[in-house]
Amino acid sequence: MLRIVKILMVLTVASWGFVGAFQNVLDWSGTTGSVAAATSMSTFEGGAESWQATANPVVIWAGAVFIASSKLVAGLLCLMGALKMWGARQQAAATFMAAKELALVGCAIAVIMLYGGFFVIAESWFELWRSDGMGGPVLDSAFRYAGMITLIAIFVGMKENERPAA
Repeated sequence: MLRIVKILMVLTVASWGFVGAFQNVLDWSGTTGSVAAATSMSTFEGGAESWQATANPVVIWAGAVFIASSKLVAGLLCLMGALKMWGARQQAAATFMAAKELALVGCAIAVIMLYGGFFVIAESWFELWRSDGMGGPVLDSAFRYAGMITLIAIFVGMKENERPAA
């Protein structure tokens, strides 16, 4: 039963990735607009005059593509990992552990995008923490997602019992 719970948890991460990527692409102008607001540093006083502020469309587009594609890749890897895990759910512990690899890589990609993109780049480089309008809502959401995905990855990655689940 525990193995099935782990598979379901991985499927929730896959769902998060697919829904998030779909929404980012469906509302592409909103996605690029949010990235532009962060990179231009225009959402807080004095930010737009900062030396690191940019309205460069290549930077904005690259950030939006990074977000959407990372979610899509994480979703695909988690889905493929969940399918491998499902196929190995009745197998020996070592076989089931090996089946987790794609799922764990998918979770890692999601966390890399969330932490690297939102905390290292948006919060630290573009000082999003200074924005009342975007800092809290954006960074709080990214922290929640990264924290939950990390917890899921830790739980899924735990060593298996030698006996396969019934």
